[in-house]
Amino acid sequence: MNKNPYNLIFGKEPIQTISRTAQSSEILMSFQEEPPSQQIYMITGIRGCGKTVFMTEIAKELGKNDEWVVVELNSSQDLLTDLAASLGSENNLAKIFKNASINLSFFGIGLEVKESVPISNLQVALTKMLESLKKHGKKVLVCIDEVTVTEPMKAFSGAFQIFIRQDLPIYLLMTGLYENINNLQNEKNLTFLYRAPKIELKPLNLGNVAENYKKNFKLNDKTANKMSALTKGYSFAFQVLGYFTWKNNGDYKKSIPDFRSYLEDYVYEKVWDEMSQGDRRFVYGIAKSKDGKAKNIKEILSIENNEYSVYRNRLVKRGIINGNEHGYVRLTLPLFDEFAIRKIDFENID
Repeated sequence: MNKNPYNLIFGKEPIQTISRTAQSSEILMSFQEEPPSQQIYMITGIRGCGKTVFMTEIAKELGKNDEWVVVELNSSQDLLTDLAASLGSENNLAKIFKNASINLSFFGIGLEVKESVPISNLQVALTKMLESLKKHGKKVLVCIDEVTVTEPMKAFSGAFQIFIRQDLPIYLLMTGLYENINNLQNEKNLTFLYRAPKIELKPLNLGNVAENYKKNFKLNDKTANKMSALTKGYSFAFQVLGYFTWKNNGDYKKSIPDFRSYLEDYVYEKVWDEMSQGDRRFVYGIAKSKDGKAKNIKEILSIENNEYSVYRNRLVKRGIINGNEHGYVRLTLPLFDEFAIRKIDFENID
């Protein structure tokens, strides 16, 4: 293998991946059941945890079957128009719509049927398109990456809710940061999203990460495990450490400065900017405590239990810390403790 198998580009499906079999199987089984047990999943997690790649893998798997039509949409664009345009632009589907006398010329999509009145309501048009696809045994999977609360997103979500009630064959995968997903779920008139199942991407299996490094770099178990532990199972860190270790001919220790710098420049600065001052201070307390013990963190920050709980719960939801062990919290991002200490100490320099 002469080409570097690891990838530094966010969202691009890398050559080397660690599968999340249980979570992907849940979605695939739900969508493929007759009738489907779910028609929507929201994929969330911290930046760089692999949300886009995970969604892409599911879309590719379903796309192998001719009955599935996969459409990728941009949440900042007119989603309903783009969906109709994407479906109408596929030759095989256009024939189905034409035979059903669905005239979309009013929207400038180009699907014009002579002697058929143009449909002037986009939701009505999509309903007719989906009804036609259902008769032909087709299912539509819509993928929307990095959703935020926008007017097009709210309009699409409202229409999607109606499509589901009408038992139409449309399915939805959305990825987004916790706060963006949460804001969308709490939008007025979109309460059905609040009940939509969420897949929270946890750290990768460290054993699988170690096996990958062991195979690609011909390492012994001890060295592969050390490399794996350094990533903390963080998906982007897995790629970055692998990439620079490949460049350094398998020497991961020589790669650590580049590994640290790349994570800080391309992820941690952004994560830090999105945190409140209180959240930053709490992360600093975790980093300074060394062991992550709640008692020590509260002493370092001079805070009481109620204040501690507020920050802890918020950062757990955002995926920045892990609170699975009673009485302790751990930072989920590799070397983020060192980054946090440097940031706060630098800010406090007179």
